[in-house]
Amino acid sequence: MKSLGKSIVLLMLIIIMSLGGLLWFDYLGVVRVKTVFTPLYKLMGKTPQTSETASSSKPIFGDIDQERLNRQRESLDLYKEELDRREAEISQKEKLNEQIAAELANREKSQEEREKTFNQMVKQYDDKNINIEQIALNLNGMQPLAAVNILIAMDDQTVIDVLRKVEEIAKRSGSSSMGSYWLSLMPPDRAAEIQRKMLSKPDSLN
Repeated sequence: MKSLGKSIVLLMLIIIMSLGGLLWFDYLGVVRVKTVFTPLYKLMGKTPQTSETASSSKPIFGDIDQERLNRQRESLDLYKEELDRREAEISQKEKLNEQIAAELANREKSQEEREKTFNQMVKQYDDKNINIEQIALNLNGMQPLAAVNILIAMDDQTVIDVLRKVEEIAKRSGSSSMGSYWLSLMPPDRAAEIQRKMLSKPDSLN
């Protein structure tokens, strides 16, 4: 009798545990025994889970995937913003480099023009210096009166340049200069004007 009673008690416990397990799995939606346990759910004040309530609830894995996608979109947006910023900086630097290059080109062109002008001036001076020296040499080989007549026909600045060149040639050769003698043979007013200009401005007037 005792063993029979124990068996009955164990059987009832198994049945109760089985029913409880089924109720719990049904509540979780693992198994579907809603039609059988609906009265029990109502007695317990619970609402049995249906396919509609299960589908209407937000899936956990769906939320995780969506959140991952949202983060990826945010990362892509930030990366795009960084690329746009860098592109703008590069574009700005390129414009600045172009401006600097243009300024350097203008400066180089101006420098070339200045050098060209300077070279032309040097050439003109060299040509003039050569001509003046040739005139001075020619005059040194003439009679003084003939040389003075030629000097009188020149403008004052050319006369001054020729007289200075005559002095320079005389110093190089160690001979006497004819400049003072030529001035003495000129008209006094013309000679005085030339001497005044030579004293007031020793260098060339041009």
